[in-house]
Amino acid sequence: MLAKLTNDQPNAHDADINATTRDFSGVDVPTTVEPISNIVAMQPGLTHAAVGPLIVGCDSMFLFDGECYGKPHSVEVARERLRAMRGHTGELWTGHCLIDFATGRAVSGVSYAKIHFCNYSDHDLERYLATGEPLEVAGSFTLEGFGGAFIDGIEGDPHGVIGISLPLLRELAGQLGVEWTDLWNVERGELFPAGKSDPSSIVPPAENVHQPGDGWVDCMCGRRHWGLNGASGVLLARRDAVTGAVTHVVMQHRAAWSAEGGTWGIPGGATADGESPIEGALRESYEEANITPEDIEVVGSWREDHGNWAYTTVFAFEKPGHHVEPRANDDESMEIEWVPIDEVPNRKLLTAMKTDWPRFRARLDAIAAAHRA
Repeated sequence: MLAKLTNDQPNAHDADINATTRDFSGVDVPTTVEPISNIVAMQPGLTHAAVGPLIVGCDSMFLFDGECYGKPHSVEVARERLRAMRGHTGELWTGHCLIDFATGRAVSGVSYAKIHFCNYSDHDLERYLATGEPLEVAGSFTLEGFGGAFIDGIEGDPHGVIGISLPLLRELAGQLGVEWTDLWNVERGELFPAGKSDPSSIVPPAENVHQPGDGWVDCMCGRRHWGLNGASGVLLARRDAVTGAVTHVVMQHRAAWSAEGGTWGIPGGATADGESPIEGALRESYEEANITPEDIEVVGSWREDHGNWAYTTVFAFEKPGHHVEPRANDDESMEIEWVPIDEVPNRKLLTAMKTDWPRFRARLDAIAAAHRA
């Protein structure tokens, strides 16, 4: 860990003392460590979410002629480095760490680029130093500021040179099961051109029956969701009669006109006025998929709360001695079927289901194990 020494001089960058760094790596600093899942600043919405918020941290180091450079802090140090760099090539390494606040999972990666500097003159160098820009940046140069004019070329990732690599972040988010486009916070109409892929612009069959609670909600997350009172669905599992392990789950192949049509999810829909999420899930699963409530046992639930909208996944087991025959009862499904549990990730899943499936699978296995005990 490096820390800059400061003083009260008006031109602190010109003071030799400010070019000095101290090594604190051997100092034992008192710290308090808590699980990341703890409530922070009395904001339970942050930790009760199924995924996110995502926390990203980045920092860069410049490698030149076998030596790793951070920020020069002083004019003298910057001048010496810039003189050595002109007409030559250095390497910029930018480390990234991405943390899913909801689960505590962390992934990391490095952005890399080679920087080719032009043979700028002493006059150019002094004028650049006078801007103050090179004093507080890794490697004594920038790509997006005054220094960009003296960079002849870049090999590798230019994003990391600026300070944060969007392509690398996209890859890291994918490792956490987060679709990059789900992070876009756009106004209605910007993400989906009118009449094309916006689910709210697709007209369902005219004979569909609407009830209180049906409708689109402009969510705090920046997207639109179905269900004025939220929505819920049933994740129904079948267990092996001998071992009790989960073998199959009921999946819904969503109608083309529905949101994310053509993907696989679970039967469910909007919660009606006056219903609880579990009541709504049981009603919707019967209406859509012929899942009869008397043949199943509710064993748990998972609620993804966005503030002004929420989706509740109700976990259920087929009762011993009962046999549920799922079928598409309406035009909201192309097909409803029992899917072997190991095959679920191979289906083209609804975005939310793709993100949540690993924890859903673990939850089902844990509940099944508890039932066996």
